[in-house]
Amino acid sequence: MTKTAFTGGGTVGHVSVNLSLIPTALEEGHEAFYIGSKKGIEREMIESQLPNIHYHAISSGKLRRYISWENIKDIFKVLKGIFDARKALKKEKPDLLFSKGGFVSVPVVIAAKTLKIPTIIHESDLTPGLANKISLKFAKKIYTTFEDTLQYLPSDKADFVGATVREDLKTGNKNRGYQLTKFNDNKKILLVMGGSLGSKKLNDIIRQNLDALLESYQVIHLTGKGLLDEKLIDKEGYTQFEFVKDDLTDLLAITDTVISRAGSNAIYEFLALRIPMLLIPLGLDQSRGDQIDNAKNFESKGFGRTIPEDTLTEQQLMEQLNDIEMNRDAIVEQMQTYKESYTRQDLFHKIIKDSQQ
Repeated sequence: MTKTAFTGGGTVGHVSVNLSLIPTALEEGHEAFYIGSKKGIEREMIESQLPNIHYHAISSGKLRRYISWENIKDIFKVLKGIFDARKALKKEKPDLLFSKGGFVSVPVVIAAKTLKIPTIIHESDLTPGLANKISLKFAKKIYTTFEDTLQYLPSDKADFVGATVREDLKTGNKNRGYQLTKFNDNKKILLVMGGSLGSKKLNDIIRQNLDALLESYQVIHLTGKGLLDEKLIDKEGYTQFEFVKDDLTDLLAITDTVISRAGSNAIYEFLALRIPMLLIPLGLDQSRGDQIDNAKNFESKGFGRTIPEDTLTEQQLMEQLNDIEMNRDAIVEQMQTYKESYTRQDLFHKIIKDSQQ
């Protein structure tokens, strides 16, 4: 039996793989605990979905690629985070650390190295993030979701493992999906989701073009917190949710096409479900460009289409959706060629094995 420390946070993508692996560890009789930030999304997700897992909150600072006075203050936050993480690790005495990335993971990985605790890290995006670039110096291995990511990493430390999707992903109930939306199976269903925080620009484009969209689709719109449009509550064929958690699999079960950001975990879930996708990645003004790379990669493989957010127009939106409809069979056929590399059980066993070598 092993005891595994898990870390990662800042975004849903930096937690989702951990949410799959922790139950796997527990099911097989192992122990697990989590180290994350005091107020990050990882704390909310772990404490709500895995309430029996001990969560250790540490100080954390944001890693920035640009010059800012905040960087100086955050140096001290990271140092405090290393101290906090060392304290938690010394108390729990884990056999290994699995890090999913995000700024909170760096002090944990460094602390683990000082205590000679082997670390395995995981990179979901096509190009490695800054946190994982730093953490790799202190880790034994880095796993990648995209095979193309291997070209950016040292060959002796990097392994391609593919995407690990949630076990419940394919268990969505169509009847429940239709009940939630009050839709039917007489017209295709379009799901729009702008990420965990929503996207005002994407929301505006959808609403401006809603009448045209409703000619071809029934529309499920995940708007983001506080971004519902009260004037459209009773619009026939259109339903809005601020955020969906437990019912998302039921909505995906009735979805024919999805418009989404291009976070790697989300797009691999659409791929696993064979749902053609129109991707609107976060622009360089909001991110390091990882979603742009992810979207281009998926488009090149024939899994969907992409529009850069800074060039997104109503006309482009409709043109790309029409293109998806005209090529739906070819897109789905291409999706069928994708095979998952590791089950969550296989991946957890690999983590243990690699940590011991």
